[in-house]
Amino acid sequence: LRAARQPLSAMDFVAVDWGTSSLRGALIADDGVVLEERQAPRGILSVPAGGFRALFDECFGDWMAAPGRRCLVSGMAGSRQGWIEAPYCPCPADAAALAAHVVAIEPGRIALVPGLSDEHDGVPDVMRGEEVQIFGAMRLTGLADGLFVLPGTHNKWVRVRGGRVLGFRTFMTGEFYALLAQHSILSRTVDAAAPLDAGAFHRGVARSAQGDGLLHNAFGARTLGLFEQLSPAQLASYLSGLLIGEELRSQALDAHADVVLIGAPALTTRYALALVGLRITPRVLGAEATWAGAHALHIALHGKDTPFP
Repeated sequence: LRAARQPLSAMDFVAVDWGTSSLRGALIADDGVVLEERQAPRGILSVPAGGFRALFDECFGDWMAAPGRRCLVSGMAGSRQGWIEAPYCPCPADAAALAAHVVAIEPGRIALVPGLSDEHDGVPDVMRGEEVQIFGAMRLTGLADGLFVLPGTHNKWVRVRGGRVLGFRTFMTGEFYALLAQHSILSRTVDAAAPLDAGAFHRGVARSAQGDGLLHNAFGARTLGLFEQLSPAQLASYLSGLLIGEELRSQALDAHADVVLIGAPALTTRYALALVGLRITPRVLGAEATWAGAHALHIALHGKDTPFP
């Protein structure tokens, strides 16, 4: 966290990442330096109907008070349940294409990043918020090609070539872990709050690689506890390994490809462990990717002949 400069420049801008359960914002200088950050547990599900503008002003009104100050909002604020629904930008897409689909909330002042869509095998796929992180990761790593992986409740595996997002696939791994560990029969024997046990985690990943399928392997998490071969704390990591291993098993992974993990350390650590087991050493980024991506889109918007939406 850095204190805000004084005086603030009109070219400093505000980036907001408004998700389902949390709200984050940053005041970013025109050169990309993060001047100040704020966060609150005020995701879109906590906002009453018609209350988005009031909450935005409460959290960021002082930042937006400067004449000419602009703001880019990304994440679930652009969903059907959010502030304003923003139609998805279809893949393939680069930062300029995404910027061209930005939707105005307050013309010339506040704009909404739309998210990306992809269709594979006749089924649509979508993301909101992760696209900003991907363009930020490209900027921070200097990579224009590679595989970008964003662990979370709904994990994204994103193919990037020539600075464009070619396509992506979503896996409900995080949500399935929560369902199994907290709401299934496994909740009786799994300590979902236990810290990572690397040995049990690798055992779960290896079990998935044998190809017996998640529906069978998940029951094994019950019997390993029943026969006291793994403790409740170990079973949490084992189950996590089963699910992440199943996710990895569906990927065509090249040991020589550039892989970038983006997300919270609690999750990127697990994916890094699983990938290293496949002789893939990923690069790892955190929250800084969001602000770098917002800056990249800010530049793309101001590089166009058309004005800020």
